[in-house]
Amino acid sequence: MFMKTQIAVLISMTATILCSGQGNDLDKGQTGYVPSKENLENREWFRDAHFGMFIHWGVSSVLGREIGWALAGQDVNEYRKNMYKFNPAKFDAAAVVKLAKDAGMKYITFTARHHDSFSMFDTKYSDWSIMNTPYGKDVLRMLADECQKQGIKLFCYYSLTDFYRTDYCQGNNRRGTGIEGECDWDSYLQFMKNQLTEILTNYGPIYGIWFDGHWDQVQRSGKRYGSQMRRWGYDEIYKLIHHLQPGCMIVNNHHLATFPGEDYQTFERDLPGQNTGGGYSADAVISRDLPLECNDIIGRSWGFVTNDTINRSVRELVHLLIGSAGRGANFLLNIGPTPEGEVREAHRERLLAMGEWLKTYGETIYGTRKSFMEPAEWGVAVEKDDRIYVHIMDPQKAGKQLTFSEFPYKLRNAFCFGTNEPVTIRRDKKTSSVTLLIPEPDKGAIDNVIVLQVKK
Repeated sequence: MFMKTQIAVLISMTATILCSGQGNDLDKGQTGYVPSKENLENREWFRDAHFGMFIHWGVSSVLGREIGWALAGQDVNEYRKNMYKFNPAKFDAAAVVKLAKDAGMKYITFTARHHDSFSMFDTKYSDWSIMNTPYGKDVLRMLADECQKQGIKLFCYYSLTDFYRTDYCQGNNRRGTGIEGECDWDSYLQFMKNQLTEILTNYGPIYGIWFDGHWDQVQRSGKRYGSQMRRWGYDEIYKLIHHLQPGCMIVNNHHLATFPGEDYQTFERDLPGQNTGGGYSADAVISRDLPLECNDIIGRSWGFVTNDTINRSVRELVHLLIGSAGRGANFLLNIGPTPEGEVREAHRERLLAMGEWLKTYGETIYGTRKSFMEPAEWGVAVEKDDRIYVHIMDPQKAGKQLTFSEFPYKLRNAFCFGTNEPVTIRRDKKTSSVTLLIPEPDKGAIDNVIVLQVKK
């Protein structure tokens, strides 16, 4: 456990400002980074995990408007009044962590601070925090304690962009109005370092820092990224994180190829290489060496939004989980608690249903890796040890047989997962192809899985 008394020492060690003011070169991250043994071990655990819970929650839930963005272009003084209305007395950290476990999730990524700068933890560097609400309790502390008790790993979302603070300099998006004073970029960067030090010092093991907002300080031309308006100083920020907790993994939702010092790559509402949702990362170069993650929502919004249409079915969500695994990625699925701190029933129902599915099919997801086979319209395949799991999500598109050209392994046998019904195999030695004659599928099932036992 890290001690609070270390904070001042660690901050003084890193007091040199990250990068000065303006710059035209893209801020590329931690140069010369060599991940620690703990970091590499966490990456492998992360690859095995495949399923996590995202929690978008903050003071904006009082307004029933999208988290973080509720302040963009709005009066800061009016927005600040919501702090005195935010009283999530029904928040139950133990129940939230248990829900994640029951859903089959292995980790939680919690919004410690979003674009509106509101801190959901006990910080001495800002009075704009949950500690000054009527609730007055440190929810990050509660989650951290419960995650350790229940065996769930905790990650923290942290916004780079800030629509609230005076020292944050205007970027692409409108800050709150009524902010008095001149921006001071160096001061803002130091503020971020101070808060990150608190998070990584006071809450036990944090397995990842999930950055967002890079795009606010990058010139844009249409959908293309241009030069950096102000440098985030990733080199020093990433070094600080890896110094405080060597095993902590860094991800940055910048929608670009990974920068040095980042430990995995995330795709916002997008399967890697597929413009399936928001498509914010559709053009990003997919890392071949780092773990991957897809993050998505159940309804139309990330946070609690009044009259949000929560219309994604359990079937669709399970297919996103399978599709992520088939592309070698984790699936980070979001919930947005109410202003009172409760998980909405529609979210709960879907997560528990996914957990029930995983009780049977978890073997075909957890610990798997992307297979030799590219994703197809009918589904995906994943590999684990001496087995290949062929997930047929659309039997109609699969037809009555599937052919894999240049099958790279010696295939021993094939059978249907769950029933052990044999599957007929046809081999073509000339082309090294394998054809499976698919038994009649259960058309009402979320997924039909064929198991291939191979010798590698």
